[in-house]
Amino acid sequence: MSATSNSNWHRRSVLRAAAGLAALGPLGACGSNTGRSGGGSSGKSLVQYFHAYGEAGTEGAIRRYAKAYDKADVTTQWITGTNFESKLFSALLTDNAPDVFEFHPQLQMIKSGQVAALDDIIDPVKDDFNPADITSHTVDGKVYGVRMIDDPQFFFYRKSLLEKAGTGVPQTLDELAEAAARLTTDKVKGLFLGNNMVAPNYALVWAAGADQLNAKNEIAYHTDEVAAALKVYRKMFTSGHLLLDAPADYWDPSALVQGLTAIQWCGMWAMPVMQKALGDDLGIFPFPSAASGARPAVYNGGWSMFVNAKGKNVDLAKEYVKWLWIGQKKYQEDWALSYGFHIPPRTSIAESATKLKSGLPAEGVKLFTDYGRFDNVSWTQAMISALEGVIADAVRKGKDPEAALDTADKKVNRELKNLFG
Repeated sequence: MSATSNSNWHRRSVLRAAAGLAALGPLGACGSNTGRSGGGSSGKSLVQYFHAYGEAGTEGAIRRYAKAYDKADVTTQWITGTNFESKLFSALLTDNAPDVFEFHPQLQMIKSGQVAALDDIIDPVKDDFNPADITSHTVDGKVYGVRMIDDPQFFFYRKSLLEKAGTGVPQTLDELAEAAARLTTDKVKGLFLGNNMVAPNYALVWAAGADQLNAKNEIAYHTDEVAAALKVYRKMFTSGHLLLDAPADYWDPSALVQGLTAIQWCGMWAMPVMQKALGDDLGIFPFPSAASGARPAVYNGGWSMFVNAKGKNVDLAKEYVKWLWIGQKKYQEDWALSYGFHIPPRTSIAESATKLKSGLPAEGVKLFTDYGRFDNVSWTQAMISALEGVIADAVRKGKDPEAALDTADKKVNRELKNLFG
């Protein structure tokens, strides 16, 4: 699901928390109702944090689920604006810290003891989860977090515009660059990768046959193929064929829907809005191969629910997470399919999700299955920033890709040393 449409918050910049909770200041204005009073008939209370999703009805849905829980008064902090992760981690340092919160698997949170292991509540249904979701949340044999939704990201395109330009669906990164050139007119840009071009970063690395880190937690993104792919990006950037100043960033479907671009990187969450606006004129394809013999790539994002291990109500918080995100399948299905399209991480729910069984949604599921890759729990926010810096330096500023990658290496190796010695 996307961030609020009136926010320029980069949805995937929060995949990892900033290095060290202690460096963050106190919580900003995220609402004055902490939920620490009241508690309904049970006399108990919990607070949960969510970032403000852009899809209509999402806030009401989360509050409705919480209201149905009868063992505690659950208050929802629906955090709007930018820097959700900063507000979340600032709050975790205060007496008003949330008991449960959504985020992404992140090794620093686990090493610092910030999040509780949830094996006791997830073990009975572990085999019903997508194995990749379990793996991405597992550290030293323990599972941290319960996945709520899987969000594959790929390219959406206007079929009629590609047909008019006489270009097929790109199968390689070079073909994508050629298509962007042929699709660009005085009114429409050929391609939208996001306003700062960093949204498909992971997919670019994977499609070049590389990875962020290898199995030994060593740098794996610095390859000749990735450097070559960055040169193609640079060519697209300087050619004038990229949309770089869209009113909303890549997570919002408006760039494609409003005719600002012919091809847009976005998430499956936006598919219903795009289909309503464009009908059968809408198609999708993965990030195309960026090196000889390399496979296309689909980035699989998503959100998970975590329990604050340093909170005042850990056991109750775990019971709530178990009740909602493991026990209440009707709510899990509603969350995944009623406000945008997401792939349910529970196999039993995904198999009965009729909305994803045909047409374009089914194509999205197939791309997810064939090419989907998941987050690496060891890839921190500082590493994310380092890789984003490569785009800024090598693509936008024209720095030699090898030099830009060398700069990123220093920052990433510093992080790896802090994490693993």
